[in-house]
Amino acid sequence: MAARETERIRFGPLVSPVTFRSPVDVGRMAAQVDALSGGRFVMGMGAGWNEAEHRAYGIAFPAVKERMDRLEEAIHVVRALWGEGPASFEGKHYPLENVNCQPKPARQGGPPILIGGAGEKRTLKLVARYAAEWNCVGLAPEAYGPKVAALERHCETEGRDPATIRRSMMMFAILGRTEQDLDAVAARMMRVLGAPAGATATEYREGAKARGMLVGGVDQIVDRLGKLGEMGLQEVELQHFDFDSDDVPEFLASDVADKVRGL
Repeated sequence: MAARETERIRFGPLVSPVTFRSPVDVGRMAAQVDALSGGRFVMGMGAGWNEAEHRAYGIAFPAVKERMDRLEEAIHVVRALWGEGPASFEGKHYPLENVNCQPKPARQGGPPILIGGAGEKRTLKLVARYAAEWNCVGLAPEAYGPKVAALERHCETEGRDPATIRRSMMMFAILGRTEQDLDAVAARMMRVLGAPAGATATEYREGAKARGMLVGGVDQIVDRLGKLGEMGLQEVELQHFDFDSDDVPEFLASDVADKVRGL
């Protein structure tokens, strides 16, 4: 739907855990959607982290080393599928033998690969080696800085300019113009994510703020995004859980967008 009904936006999974589907299926679907959209698809990939979700659906959840190994192999597989002609790859987890994926993506070499995660030893190493974009979740500036430094060290080892890697962050946030607006968003988040028994919306959002979540109005948003922007962050996806109304998107568009556009 996003490929067919839009003309300018870039889109894709944020992210597709390698544990959920074979990279052959993921790579083939990605090529088709990229072709359908005229080259606007972003292939978000990750090792998977939510053990409870895997357990609920009966999906195997290997140890972190195996999941990271699978992620690296999966990147090789999708890249091979997107290349010209038949593809072969001999991996421990995902072998390919003389496969010719059709259709090919709209762009030569395929969609940009986004890797999600913030592990300094392995994930950021894979970002430096393979990714066009790095996405992480909900880091305050004081936590984001060391991750950026780790990525830059891996880039130096890999012989890559870190400026060639786009940087984005998915951020849980409680946003609004007034205290009442903030409590309404907090109440919705409490219903979705759960909350301590007896907690009020005001108590929940104050606790979220203490844990480093973005909470507040225009000044708080601009301050947080400005600090992250100085560290190289280029895009933020704000997850507010207030899906029943357009209040938060309208607030962001009318009150915030112009103030952060140049950050």
